[in-house]
Amino acid sequence: MKFKRKIKPYRAAAGGWGSLEATTRFVLDSKAALKNMRNLMRMNKARGFDCPGCAWGDDNKSTFSFCENGAKAVTWEATRRVVDTDFFAQHSVTKLYAQSDYFLEYQGRLTHPMRYNAETDHYEPVSWDNAFALIAQHIKAMDNPNQMELYTSGRASNEASWLYQLFGRLAGTNNFPDCSNMCHEASGAGLKRSIGVGKGTIRLDDFDHADAIFVFGQNPGTNHPRMLHSLRHAADHGAKIVTFNTLRERGLECFADPQKPLEVVTSKAGTISSAYYQPNLGGDMAAVRGMVKALLETHRARIAAGEKGLFDETFINATTHGVEAYFDAVDNTDWMQIVQQSGLSEAQIREAAAIYQSADRVIVTWAMGITQHKHSVDTVREIVNLQLLFGQLGKKGAGLCPVRGHSNVQGNRTMGIDEKPSKAFLDALGSHFGFEPPREHGHNTVEALNAMLRDEIKVLIALGGNLAAAAPDSPRTEEALQRCGLTVHISTKLNRSHLVPGAESLILPTLGRTERDTQATGNQFITVEDSFSMVHASEGIGIPLAETQRSETAIVAGIAHAVLGDEKVQWLKLAADYNLIRDHIAATI
Repeated sequence: MKFKRKIKPYRAAAGGWGSLEATTRFVLDSKAALKNMRNLMRMNKARGFDCPGCAWGDDNKSTFSFCENGAKAVTWEATRRVVDTDFFAQHSVTKLYAQSDYFLEYQGRLTHPMRYNAETDHYEPVSWDNAFALIAQHIKAMDNPNQMELYTSGRASNEASWLYQLFGRLAGTNNFPDCSNMCHEASGAGLKRSIGVGKGTIRLDDFDHADAIFVFGQNPGTNHPRMLHSLRHAADHGAKIVTFNTLRERGLECFADPQKPLEVVTSKAGTISSAYYQPNLGGDMAAVRGMVKALLETHRARIAAGEKGLFDETFINATTHGVEAYFDAVDNTDWMQIVQQSGLSEAQIREAAAIYQSADRVIVTWAMGITQHKHSVDTVREIVNLQLLFGQLGKKGAGLCPVRGHSNVQGNRTMGIDEKPSKAFLDALGSHFGFEPPREHGHNTVEALNAMLRDEIKVLIALGGNLAAAAPDSPRTEEALQRCGLTVHISTKLNRSHLVPGAESLILPTLGRTERDTQATGNQFITVEDSFSMVHASEGIGIPLAETQRSETAIVAGIAHAVLGDEKVQWLKLAADYNLIRDHIAATI
């Protein structure tokens, strides 16, 4: 018996007409087409809002500063569909749990605070004051502050994140599991160990000045399409794009810019990668080690011939240590091991090394294909070692570029969402507010879930995100959530985590990036940090769907006020004027 092939290889370029067609479909499907056309024109612009999708930087040059994914994120947020009290009256939690995740999100925006009733298996409306009182009741009944977990999604603003960590530390815990524990934690850890700072070293415009860009373990066409504009622009100006990716992603091969009319209406497109290597899963470290081994051979051969070596000896001697020990490690790694682990031939690795050697200015960029392995930190450090040998840090068109996922996942870390906060940060926080912050390390995501399974956690508050779907091992994750005495979800839309409630559960509806945030002192703006450590203002323009929706910042302040009162911090005053929060951020960070 023969079966017809249902999935055909995609031969066209990424982007182009297909991207425009999909974007148009998203806009029309939102049931708010005019509103979302206006939203898209204000996205990633001054006096506009930052894209709620990925963390790629803004070039401030393009007429349309959004991609297909960004358009989808905005139109799905700014929809007229609502999940209101009537919806929950009609649908039990058991019935909703049987639905797909797509179905849940497609129902629309949450509009009213809801409390789970285990007897009826339905969420029922609750007032904001009663919701805050219930949270305070559970937290005050805990035996110690570490029976609370404060989870954070990468999309929370700097202001909300900073206020959230202040609440947690004044309450006495460093339990701040967050989404970065499951994605780019290895980048921060590896970079801190190698260069002292857990962030990238370049700006967006460095892509315009690079001679070569090495791309490891990422699918920008799928996850952060605006990066393709930067890569395409670099390739058009002569940069060599070298890709290491287990999959052959079309966007990294060929890209038609949707902002160029000729490329939309014709088959004209630009080549992205000049070399494309497909290593084994997790084989990237061996590939980089092989490149260094090949380059070290050339370096030594040149010196032996009385010529200048390849490596930047001045940079190495002035700014690094441990190079001889590293060379010993490289010498002790044989080619057979490199080829076996990398899945690439020695010839391929030497070819990549030759491209690197020929470039004066090199950017190395990576994402979760690098970070989600047991040896991920070592892989990040191996990448850094390669760049250090050639002095490819601190100069234009060169450096290290971890591409973060969610918009503002990096900002959350900057604001103190960290289960292992630095002494300097805690000292600054304690001095500014006159208290002794907790010093012992808290829980990351896996540690938090294990603590829940041991019945050690009484309260989980989730500032955004969908922990039940995001964490690995879904059955155990769901069981962990259900063992909590209270689960609180601050959310824009219905998701899987809402349907595995603890003994008691609350859903608190929050505003999205696209919506106007009006507080007692007037309209507010928030800030976010991109992958290039640039901080952007973001100000929503749409009118919220319901008066019962509140901003993330106002919700966090409401919880803190109900639990801690105003002795140390006037929470509600901060929620009324975000400039006051930024003053505190300046004083403590």
